Amino acid sequence: MPHLHISEFKEIEFPLSEDGVSFNFIADNINHDEEKLISVTLDGDDFFLLVKEEDNRSLLKSDKLTRPASIFNVHKALLAYAKLAKLDIISSNVPEQQKNIHLEEISSLKKVEYFASNFKPDKEVRIEVGFGSGRHVLHQAAQNPDILFIGIEIHRPSIEQVLKQITIQNLDNLLVLDYDARLFMELIPSNIVGKVYVHFPVPWDKKPHRRVISTSFIKEANRVLKVGGQLELRTDSENYYAYSYETFIAFNKTILHINKNKDIAISSKYEDRWKKMEKNIYDITMINEEESPDLSIEGDFSFSHVELSSQEIELLHKQVKKFDGGFIHFERVYKIKDGVMLRLSMGSFDRPEHLYLIINKGVAEYFPSLPLKSYTNLSAHRFLEKMLHG
Repeated sequence: MPHLHISEFKEIEFPLSEDGVSFNFIADNINHDEEKLISVTLDGDDFFLLVKEEDNRSLLKSDKLTRPASIFNVHKALLAYAKLAKLDIISSNVPEQQKNIHLEEISSLKKVEYFASNFKPDKEVRIEVGFGSGRHVLHQAAQNPDILFIGIEIHRPSIEQVLKQITIQNLDNLLVLDYDARLFMELIPSNIVGKVYVHFPVPWDKKPHRRVISTSFIKEANRVLKVGGQLELRTDSENYYAYSYETFIAFNKTILHINKNKDIAISSKYEDRWKKMEKNIYDITMINEEESPDLSIEGDFSFSHVELSSQEIELLHKQVKKFDGGFIHFERVYKIKDGVMLRLSMGSFDRPEHLYLIINKGVAEYFPSLPLKSYTNLSAHRFLEKMLHG
């Protein structure tokens, strides 16, 4: 992760701008004096820089929860703040270089709001979950120009490499998203997807709740797939294969094709390595044979005036509130000018949202964006609204 080690953190006057970077406000963790968050706006991205103060030096880096997909924007924000505050930099892994020429004009990198706002493509859609090096999704997009591909990945270097290749290969049918694929599936309209690729997902043997394949993910895949559409799992993990098979077969009605060591048109560098190691590769392909009802979720994420005082809100720190089907965890509380900010995890137990809530003079708003519009998140929002209203 890009960062600057500095001898001492210095606070600027907010708001202030430098080289196109806007620094909006600072938030102080009320329970840990050594942590601060700096609000940044750059090229339409809203995110935080994180300050961690230690004994003899401080660390300035991007906040993991809000960092943008563009690593270049993080680099630019870090260097701009260091320049404005005249920080003494001890060490740095942030390059002082221009943006890669192939990343100057990026239209294929989308925010989740793009898909949440009436996404209705006029062609078949295929989704790849965790595209890694991008070999497979780039190959598929190049070979199928009349199909719209959506590649989902959370590893920033992988995202930037694929964005470069999209520009180099002049592909106009591949969109890239940095988001949790399990949540993203709840946004996609029903019956429009031809294939969902889940190739070599992280096994998460010690944290099975983080696995992509789950009962809820399979249900959403069935909903978004066209009749005859396929969900393809490909893994080198025998444990993941066995777990996934049991999860698929538990459905009352399902069609599965099982393959072992099947060759495909394009393989990742990891698959090439595993084949050299003579590891087995397992495939489970689920075929959807039923049309699903249209997706319809009613409600919004607006707040009425917050009645709780700042002191009462601060007392929510570390509290966990449960409701039928989900929860809200008040992870951290920050002091900001004229108000407070909460770091939250909320929604379903297996696929929670992680975001901030800013409350300023009784007005509450989510940051950096609204939660995904799902049934559980709307229930969590209504529960939170009641809590803040007192």
